[in-house]
Amino acid sequence: MISRARSEQLFAEALKHIPGGVNSPVRAFRAVGGQPFFVNRASGAHVFDVDGNELIDYVGTWGPAILGHAHPKVIAAVQQAAVNGTSFGIPNPYEVTMAKLITSIVPSVKKVRMCNSGTEACMSAIRLARGFTRRDKIVKFDGCYHGHADSLLVKAGSGALTFGHPDSAGVPASFTQHTIVLPFNDEEAVKAAFAANQNQIAGIIIEPVPGNAGLYLPRPGYLEFLRTVTSENGALLIFDEVMTGFRLALGGAQQRFGITPDLSCFGKIIGGGLPVGAFGGRAEIMDCLAPLGPVYQAGTLSGNPLAMAAGLATLEGLGATLTPTISTSKDKAMSEGCERGTVYERLEQLGSQLEAGMRDAAKSAGVSVTFNRCGSMFCGYFTSEPVLNLGDAMKSDRERFKKFFHGMLDAGVYLAPSQFEAGFLSVAHSESDMETTIQAAAKVMKNL
Repeated sequence: MISRARSEQLFAEALKHIPGGVNSPVRAFRAVGGQPFFVNRASGAHVFDVDGNELIDYVGTWGPAILGHAHPKVIAAVQQAAVNGTSFGIPNPYEVTMAKLITSIVPSVKKVRMCNSGTEACMSAIRLARGFTRRDKIVKFDGCYHGHADSLLVKAGSGALTFGHPDSAGVPASFTQHTIVLPFNDEEAVKAAFAANQNQIAGIIIEPVPGNAGLYLPRPGYLEFLRTVTSENGALLIFDEVMTGFRLALGGAQQRFGITPDLSCFGKIIGGGLPVGAFGGRAEIMDCLAPLGPVYQAGTLSGNPLAMAAGLATLEGLGATLTPTISTSKDKAMSEGCERGTVYERLEQLGSQLEAGMRDAAKSAGVSVTFNRCGSMFCGYFTSEPVLNLGDAMKSDRERFKKFFHGMLDAGVYLAPSQFEAGFLSVAHSESDMETTIQAAAKVMKNL
């Protein structure tokens, strides 16, 4: 029996001083039962808890650790930056380098503004879209999470044209009256929404590959359809690439699928594990931001030198340079997997090994599992049906997932503590890690 006595003690103390004992709800293990463990060290693809247990980590601090935990170059970059001060509230050179790097990597982004979180990036991008178009309504999709800004905490109504209702206490209904929630992968619902709200929709915000309801992929042609329908109706297409940016390809999901959004939101990887966010897009839209334009956005710690240094080291580790090299050609991006190959090909190889092994493990155990994967992001649902949207995901057997999660945890494999979260691979994972995970899954599934 694995001992987690120290973690249990820390959680008991945390409950006295932190709401729910955690600083982010999913960490509380409410979706799977039990108590969270506490980590005091991480290295590569492994984390080490306070009781000395070592785990293969597929959460990767929810995405940023694409090079692995405590990567030497990232740590060195942060140490070097910290020597000169942790924050200035004054422009610093790292900000300029980061902006140049992002705009050279992502062709749709001509100008970029740094902020401090993915929530802040998405909130600001929506405000900017409304300010630029002078329209109020925003379309989002059921199952896509864009942070905890009031107007985005909305669950779907009873139909494609139904306004959303607040999905959290403390959010007045009036704050969400301009948010239209539609099912993902449903073209007809989008067409109906535009027909019913002519010249009122400022934009569509979407996770191009939703990773906050597990993981499911857009149907072939769906993202192209969204690009066309927004352009035809004078609305903006906003890609929330906080998770997918610089992960599904160096240029993100928009490179992988060959789509050019008007605005993009980033986070996670560009901070190398430190708090960060960014949003960018067409120059004429971005120039509507203060101090040039009437759309206000600000942040004391925006462009923080430590976050910028960590992010730059991470992007450089992924093969980024200041020389524009990325093609927006869908065929080229898909056929090559990613430019410069090595990092992204490695992630693709690991992902393929894990996917094939998990499918085989489920089959041999006689357990129905739908395993979705896109590059280095993945999710297994305990269902025999395809999962293409939130409604499909909700049909999965969550009780079976709870047992699977704890079985894997006891076997030394840490998956996200919820059926509705994506898993992440890093280049620090090894073939041995994949095989260990697959063997553990096979044993656990046989006992479900």
